[in-house]
Amino acid sequence: MKWIAKVLVASGLLLLSAALLVLPQFATSPRQGMSGIQHGSGPAADGPVPAYHPQPPTDALPPTMQPALFTEIGVFNAYTAAGRIKKVLYQEPCYCHCDRSQGHGSLLDCFVSRHGSGCDICMREAFYSYEQTRKGKTASQIREGIMRGDAQTVDLTKYATTRLPSAAAQ
Repeated sequence: MKWIAKVLVASGLLLLSAALLVLPQFATSPRQGMSGIQHGSGPAADGPVPAYHPQPPTDALPPTMQPALFTEIGVFNAYTAAGRIKKVLYQEPCYCHCDRSQGHGSLLDCFVSRHGSGCDICMREAFYSYEQTRKGKTASQIREGIMRGDAQTVDLTKYATTRLPSAAAQ
């Protein structure tokens, strides 16, 4: 009879431990109250607009990961482009909703980490931002396009065959 009680207590402790491991995944992000990060509703968004910074950065931004770390040309190009427009990406939301799942504060965070290398949404939004920046659009105008879903029309295959030229060659 004592061994049944021990088994029940051990089972209860295992279940409690498992519940405590899973529970933080469903908690709200503590970042929601942080200043400088905007949340809201977008006209074409399925739900709330992901986190972004509505103003340009006032402090130094973290470096993006080195493109040379990635062998796939498209990923290399995404990190190259991201490194060139960090101030713009800082002001853009990321519609893979990594603000909820990864704690990101803007699209820039996707390329400060490896996250952007495995996410087509992040890469499309980075290439869209890069293209629009080269056309002279402001971060606010680019954000409006991302919120409309314009970034999802970017053809990733055009960035998958040839590496972007070095910054000095542009």
